[in-house]
Amino acid sequence: MTTTARVTVVVPTRDSARTLERCLASVREQTVPVELVVVDNGSTDGTPRIAAGYADAVLDAGPERSAQRNHGWRSGRGDVVAFVDSDMVLEPGVIEDAVAALDDPGIGALVIPELSFGEGFLARCKAAEKRGYLDDPAVEAARIYRRTVLEATGGFDEGLSAFEDWDLADRAAATGARVGRTTARVWHDEGRITLRGAYRKRRYYGRWLRAYRARPDARSFGRSRTLRRLLTQRPWLLPGIVTLKAVEAAGLLAGVRRSDTLRP
Repeated sequence: MTTTARVTVVVPTRDSARTLERCLASVREQTVPVELVVVDNGSTDGTPRIAAGYADAVLDAGPERSAQRNHGWRSGRGDVVAFVDSDMVLEPGVIEDAVAALDDPGIGALVIPELSFGEGFLARCKAAEKRGYLDDPAVEAARIYRRTVLEATGGFDEGLSAFEDWDLADRAAATGARVGRTTARVWHDEGRITLRGAYRKRRYYGRWLRAYRARPDARSFGRSRTLRRLLTQRPWLLPGIVTLKAVEAAGLLAGVRRSDTLRP
């Protein structure tokens, strides 16, 4: 696949102007050529203008990122498809690593190791937490797929607007596709994290938790290995991490309860 693979990178957006230029620039700085497809969902800020300066195609689709991603990969021409969020920055070798890894015909999907950066104490706590998740299959989900795997699974479940990346990875693994990983990494721009913002984000995600957990291949939510790593490697951040995780857990539970009230 090294000499013939065509790679499509799909970036879903919605009012992403703060982070989008850095994201798209990192895609264009890859060491191998890619087709870049941005799928916007009604942005009212500078997102469409920024996207037009970098992308091969800027498409409109919604209502949520699962539908945007599906529209993007189905519109693209790549044999390999990478899904990158608009607040992420790729290291230059990610796609080259992916193409090389997919020389193994048994590998159908690839994890990009994810780290994060941002402003303030809570962003440092989140960055430490993300480092603790590296190489943990209970947490990581693939971001790069062979097109044949996407076709076999149908792509993202458009009934999920959270946990959809885990769900697709679970279904891909169920087809027998092995999951590899790149060496180069992706960096998530967390910006400035607040406890209120963290609560609201997890409350939104919680609306889809029961639906995801009902899937036969849904993964465990254990985090003990990560907390042990943090306790031994960065104990000075542990109080902030525990506080942040407690707030996130409360938000997730509130979202689950809200989803119960919305059921017919």
